[in-house]
Amino acid sequence: HVQLVESGGGSVQAGGSLRLSCAASGLSVSSNCMGWFRQVPGKEREGVAALDSAGGTTVVDSVKDRFTIFEDNAENTLYLQMNSLKPEDTGMYYCAAVRSPWCPAWGYEYNYWGQGTQVTVS
Repeated sequence: HVQLVESGGGSVQAGGSLRLSCAASGLSVSSNCMGWFRQVPGKEREGVAALDSAGGTTVVDSVKDRFTIFEDNAENTLYLQMNSLKPEDTGMYYCAAVRSPWCPAWGYEYNYWGQGTQVTVS
């Protein structure tokens, strides 16, 4: 049984930082594609960053140079370090996983999802 549990969201002023965590069980974060997505009410969910089993990362242009995706294999946890936050980064952030060592293109439906953690930037 795969479970992804996010934490670390909150309210922060523009320019601030947050680190999101995604604790995984039933699946190895280092052996599979892991991703972060976000969704704002009334808008489609969008991919933010993804990390494959070889350490390759994909980060969307809107957060490039501000967000970093990484993992702690010993803790089997995925992270998203978010710096220089902007109001447009506000949304519900979800951790997701694909049972594949390589990450698919954005738009592919990931296999497993967490419950989400809210990020609000004012």
